[in-house]
Amino acid sequence: MHAGFLILCWMFGVGALQFLQPVMLAAAVGGLTAVALAIARGRTLRLLRRVRILLLAIVVLFAGFTPGEAVFPDWPAISPSREGLLQALTHAGRLLAVVCCVAILLERLPTERLIGGLYALSRPLVVFGLSAERVAVRMLLVLRYVDRSNAPVWRDLLHDPAPNGDATERLQLQRERLGWIEWGLFVVGVGGLVWVWG
Repeated sequence: MHAGFLILCWMFGVGALQFLQPVMLAAAVGGLTAVALAIARGRTLRLLRRVRILLLAIVVLFAGFTPGEAVFPDWPAISPSREGLLQALTHAGRLLAVVCCVAILLERLPTERLIGGLYALSRPLVVFGLSAERVAVRMLLVLRYVDRSNAPVWRDLLHDPAPNGDATERLQLQRERLGWIEWGLFVVGVGGLVWVWG
């Protein structure tokens, strides 16, 4: 299947996660976590380590500062609210699901196909004066940086990124043609959206 189409489906899937109700979201998080750990264990754990502080902040801020019924009525001053705890778990679950989706995408798509897919999706942006090549490469660099096991701390980014010389890397673009399956799914998807919104 075309890499751009796979990335597009991935984007729609990640977007759909944001609208799931808590029960369905819990099932999706459980399934995605199991799949991510099965096919990309190291990458998933590395990404989760990267967002652990953000997950903690989400839980503390939502659970501790959302008004509502106290979970521990005997200590209302320090007790999180039930409503806040539900929101905290919901938002943390969404972030966890997105992290698992990123790990699966990076594991299943080789670099060449990933660049080709990002390039194909960026082609329409040429109308707005943006370079599809630049957009694709920058998106790839962001995904690579997030996925690196030895990523520098923020202070290191303030210094010369290549102190030992100008290191260059040649990226290879793999272009693919859309097949009948992709066109058929695209037509069905557009028809479904028109039917839902019409």
